[in-house]
Amino acid sequence: MNSGDTSFMLICTAFVFLMTPGLAFFYGGLVRRKNVVNTMMACVSVMGLSVVMWCLFGYSLAFGGNHLGIIGDFRYFALNGVGMEPGPYADSIPHYVFTAFQMMFAMITPALITGAVVGRMRFKALFLFIALWSVVVYYPLAHMVWGQGGFLASIGSVDFAGGNVVHISSGVSALLLAYLIGNRKGFINVSYRIHNIPFVALGASLLWFGWFGFNAGSALKADGLAAHAFMTTAISAASALLSWMLIDIIKEGKPTLVGASTGLVIGLVAITPGAGFVPIWSSFIIGALVSPICYFGITFIKSKLKIDDSLDAFGCHGIGGIWGGIATGLFAQSSINGVAQWDGLVFGETKLFLAQLAGIAVSIALAVAGTLICAGIVKLFTPLRVEDKEEKLGLDICQHGENAYPSFNGWD
Repeated sequence: MNSGDTSFMLICTAFVFLMTPGLAFFYGGLVRRKNVVNTMMACVSVMGLSVVMWCLFGYSLAFGGNHLGIIGDFRYFALNGVGMEPGPYADSIPHYVFTAFQMMFAMITPALITGAVVGRMRFKALFLFIALWSVVVYYPLAHMVWGQGGFLASIGSVDFAGGNVVHISSGVSALLLAYLIGNRKGFINVSYRIHNIPFVALGASLLWFGWFGFNAGSALKADGLAAHAFMTTAISAASALLSWMLIDIIKEGKPTLVGASTGLVIGLVAITPGAGFVPIWSSFIIGALVSPICYFGITFIKSKLKIDDSLDAFGCHGIGGIWGGIATGLFAQSSINGVAQWDGLVFGETKLFLAQLAGIAVSIALAVAGTLICAGIVKLFTPLRVEDKEEKLGLDICQHGENAYPSFNGWD
């Protein structure tokens, strides 16, 4: 047991917790005024639901035991057997601390999905979907990537802080769920105005702040690897921010705050799987390239596929996470972190790169299958989508009976 590692990890856990409120502001600022309460409430409700589910059975299914490399068991039900002594995954911090740190990942991940369906999904249906999705998709994928005996870990696929587990899973599920629910009314012809740009910048800044705990904390101790992950995180986010500004200037003639905020977030997404595996110099490349990759991916999804991924959950997290997983296979070095069994493709080895592609494919397949299953079950109990008149009125009033700005009119 190490008090320095324990205090560091508790701080990182609090950092990661702050990411979900930050996401609420980020998403809330991007939507129309009549849907901001509903959009933020989706994230806030996950904060409660995820903690209760994780402590009752989620942690046990993800990290308790091993069955076929896919799922755990119920040995840690209601945190039975989890205590103040070190657990099986970290020998210098209390088992409670590891559990709490991983709990914050289980919180932010399903919250990311909500951005794809704003303005049209019934709140009850979304709440039930997230509960089911956590069981069907998140807990098994967390076990396969990070659990002892996990399938993806056994084939050599690596994911330092959640490229597969967090971003690809949520992004792919978000896109499919948006497709199943259908587009917002007037999606093709109506311009959906961003109602509060300062909210967007505040949310992005809180996400960047929390992401230092997200990635550096994934070292599970206060050491050089944590410092390395901290620096790759900062560099990738900054590089992506600047490259998105450049895209804005080329396409629109001027930089935008929303674009810069979006860029820094996808830079964080891209570096997440490789933050503790890739050399510092590669984080400049990973961040600089993710902005054009995601920018044109978003354009393709909306203009060609005509899928209303409202806040670009797949465009940012799905595509950014896929690029990050591939980039890890390109640039990782086992000398930085021995968890990687081989060096990346640019260093002349192919095994890690192929393992990364396999990990990405499995993550996508699980997300697709899980989303179809969960959406199908939810539809047995409640419609997924609100009625047309409710969508026109706004989900703040019809789903929650609240108005974010009761004294102002005409902002939309």
